[in-house]
Amino acid sequence: MKRIGLICGGFSSEYHISIESAQIIQKNFPDHLTCILVEISRENWQERLELEENIAAAIIYTHGDPGENGRIQAYLDMCQIPYINSGVLASALSFDKWYCNQFLKGFGFDVAQSKLFHSGDQIDAASLTKELGLPLFVKPSDSGSSFGISKVKSLDDVQIAFESAFKEGRTAVAEAFLDGIEVTCGVFRSTSGLVALPLTEIVSETEFFDYAAKYDGKSKEITPARVSEQIAEEVQDQAKKIYELLGLRALARIDFMLVQNKPFVIEVNTTPGFSPASIVPQMLGVAGMRIQDFWKEIIKVELNM
Repeated sequence: MKRIGLICGGFSSEYHISIESAQIIQKNFPDHLTCILVEISRENWQERLELEENIAAAIIYTHGDPGENGRIQAYLDMCQIPYINSGVLASALSFDKWYCNQFLKGFGFDVAQSKLFHSGDQIDAASLTKELGLPLFVKPSDSGSSFGISKVKSLDDVQIAFESAFKEGRTAVAEAFLDGIEVTCGVFRSTSGLVALPLTEIVSETEFFDYAAKYDGKSKEITPARVSEQIAEEVQDQAKKIYELLGLRALARIDFMLVQNKPFVIEVNTTPGFSPASIVPQMLGVAGMRIQDFWKEIIKVELNM
């Protein structure tokens, strides 16, 4: 049987979530292929990625650096090892929250008003809050992690929020608060074309959908989302258009905020969580699709295996 390397771990704060996601994928892998976990860290990545003679193809499932941002893809391209994931450009663009949203804004998608900062920039809290209002969000822009995100409610919290964000990345984005219903949509390419999975509505017990909400059970994830069929179809249609516009492959999950039923793009995830606490497996369950059949379909489409 052909051996597929499932690359997991990585350099971000969600290292262990990546491992959990990979273990679920391995457990539900198509029977006609052999799945080998390739766990990487900052210390061992070069040794672990010397795979040319050992695998026929790869699946990259690191949440954040160096897979979700396209760095592993570039390495595999140079080694001429095929993989199912989005390519270097698509991964790098979708990974950066600010640049991705500005790109999508240029094609007519609605996004929150925002401002980009680099590590070392002087932050004028008064000017920023006057421009974007309060509350506002501060997030690492070039990090796929759920860490380093803050909801800022007062002028005094601005500096602390940026310090937290810059611990996770070199750039940070401040975003105006969107007051609405948060929904997310999984998209993948099947043999019959693009498929948008049922929407999931996220109701967080915390201030926002942070790490505790995602992985510690501090949220309700309702699938299908409690929105009208018309709104659901509009969000699914936008998700598929974004998938195609960015040139994505395999699985992606696109997050939206519905403000008075108008979808605003929050972010694009090219390696959405697949752990027992993650959203996409819930979407697949509601869609009536077994996880093993899902990965069999993706591998068939993207790798012809």
